[in-house]
Amino acid sequence: MASTTSSQPQQINVADLDLQQLSDVRRQLEEELNHLTNSFAQLKQAQAKFKSCIENVREIKPQNKGTTILVPLTNSLYVPGHLSDAENVIVDVGTGYYVKKSRAQATKYYETKVEYIRTNLDTLQETIQKKQENMSYLVNVMQAKLQQSQTQPTKV
Repeated sequence: MASTTSSQPQQINVADLDLQQLSDVRRQLEEELNHLTNSFAQLKQAQAKFKSCIENVREIKPQNKGTTILVPLTNSLYVPGHLSDAENVIVDVGTGYYVKKSRAQATKYYETKVEYIRTNLDTLQETIQKKQENMSYLVNVMQAKLQQSQTQPTKV
């Protein structure tokens, strides 16, 4: 019969590890923290983009119908255009697909996206906090081991 403990991660007391192993664990934690903080920054950027979309949709008003506007083709390229339909907008729903929605539907869509990202950011923030606490504990253990090795008399 196969062991069932292989499906769960084995916990090891870091105080039982030697300095080289602690150094390896620290490097791994640093990489994980780096990845998580990069992901956090990217999610924040996406959230800001969706909030900007909400503001853009709110700027479109029926009284602006027929006015000349700048239409973004890319982040840095805009072309002049005329606002012919002030009741509906085209929403980028991802992977090159666009959907026509009313202004209210578009606002609700973007608000839902902002809220979804916010919950992910909260979860990610908690994970980052735990990893930082683990890193702090690990550094303390490493410092204690270094002090202990320096105070022990060398054997001749």
